[in-house]
Amino acid sequence: MNIGTLFKNFINRNGWGLGSYLLLAVGFWLIVLIILPQLSMLDFSFRHHLPPPEMGGPKDTYTIEHYKFLALGAQGADQSYNVVDLGVFVRTLVAAFFVTILDLLLCYPLAYYLGQSPGGGFTRVLVLFLIIPYWVNEILRAFAFRIIFGDSGVINELMMAMGLINNPIDFIRENVALYSGLGYAYILLMIFPMYNVIESLDRNQIEAARDMGAPWWRIHWRIVIPYAKPGISSGCTMVFMLSAGALAAPQILGGPSSLWFTQIIYQWFNQGGNWPRGAAYAIVLLSVCIIIVLSVMRLFKVKMGDIGK
Repeated sequence: MNIGTLFKNFINRNGWGLGSYLLLAVGFWLIVLIILPQLSMLDFSFRHHLPPPEMGGPKDTYTIEHYKFLALGAQGADQSYNVVDLGVFVRTLVAAFFVTILDLLLCYPLAYYLGQSPGGGFTRVLVLFLIIPYWVNEILRAFAFRIIFGDSGVINELMMAMGLINNPIDFIRENVALYSGLGYAYILLMIFPMYNVIESLDRNQIEAARDMGAPWWRIHWRIVIPYAKPGISSGCTMVFMLSAGALAAPQILGGPSSLWFTQIIYQWFNQGGNWPRGAAYAIVLLSVCIIIVLSVMRLFKVKMGDIGK
């Protein structure tokens, strides 16, 4: 089916008015708010860092010096590679992967329960309890986590009162607060894609597997998880991308040794005033995250069209 036929069917289903509005709105969102800014940042990343009067002049040419700086560091450095920035970059990706797996393990049972429950008041209240905390601003929620995990926070005070520990545990330095805050910040983005898919799963398949004596883990491994792969992929993609690109939570909840790659990007843009280098770092982060997501989708045989269903 070609694009012309798809366009015609779309217009016939929605009418010229609504169909044209949807196409214009999606096109504006995709082109003006996503593609053009990224192309502008890509162009910036290949420019020299020049004072404003020299921009657009003969010195304003293309270069790859900012990408070389990320890989090799400053000229004359003792090490062969930029071990600091590259180390932060790898650590950020590993931490984002860890947060994604943590959210998946926490949210899958809840999404399965919500999707396969017969509904009713308790289910609606449970969904409401999940949504209400997100009425609070993300910054305030991050500071609340810092208070909870602080040296004199709720967790340390409770554990000391119960006699489990004698001295407070530094959850901030150990990155426990950071990972918990990131996992909590994007938990709904993991639950609802899986819930939407599992809700459409025919319960008779699960009942038939139970009648045939299949244990619960085999039911999930052979029936539920393969069916829910699009929702799992969608949730994992959003949580991974947002965790790798997070800034507020690492700034507030991160310890002295938990520098996030986005913090380096922020420093180049705002503190160093070197927009081309910040743009180059941002492009590298975006490109590597996209490659990782596409590779994992290919590994688990999930197509882009499956996620869009």
